[in-house]
Amino acid sequence: LLIRLTFRPRPAVRCTCRRCRSCCIIKMDVEEGKVNLISKEGDSFPVPVAVASMSELVKSMMDEDNEDDTPEIPLPNVKADVLKKVIEFCEHHKEEPMTEIEKPLKSQQMSEVVQKWYADFVNVEQVLLFELILAANYMDIKPLLDLTCATVASMIKGKTPEEIRTTFNISNDFSPEEEAQVREENKWCEEA
Repeated sequence: LLIRLTFRPRPAVRCTCRRCRSCCIIKMDVEEGKVNLISKEGDSFPVPVAVASMSELVKSMMDEDNEDDTPEIPLPNVKADVLKKVIEFCEHHKEEPMTEIEKPLKSQQMSEVVQKWYADFVNVEQVLLFELILAANYMDIKPLLDLTCATVASMIKGKTPEEIRTTFNISNDFSPEEEAQVREENKWCEEA
């Protein structure tokens, strides 16, 4: 019986899978590199793998496409200006993770809910805010989705339906009779 043993040096980082040592060697090599995120318009954004891995979508696409030195990940649903903001968020989140957002929101002011940088980050025009929500959802970046959705929730918190319509430029398509009927049917919501 002949047994051949091959010595693999232990990685500098502990094994995260807790199954073997070899996968961590591969992970370390990949995490040190970069990945190119390609926007809807075809613009390329080189991003460190550790930052890009905040996106579950990108992470799964990198796992599938691990032959290239610098893999290219197409993101056809994300515009270039939105992708820049997403990358900015992910880079900052790696350095200073966002505090957990309490639910229900304790304030309408995002600066009282999260750190100042994150509150300033979502202080943007509504169009960009909603595009960030769509990008965070598409790319599966939970902290960004939580932050952007909490921002919209803070814009709604404590407002009447009419104020919400004004805030989001929503036209009221109910006739006065229909609106009165809906209010009567849902009276219990306003009482609570």
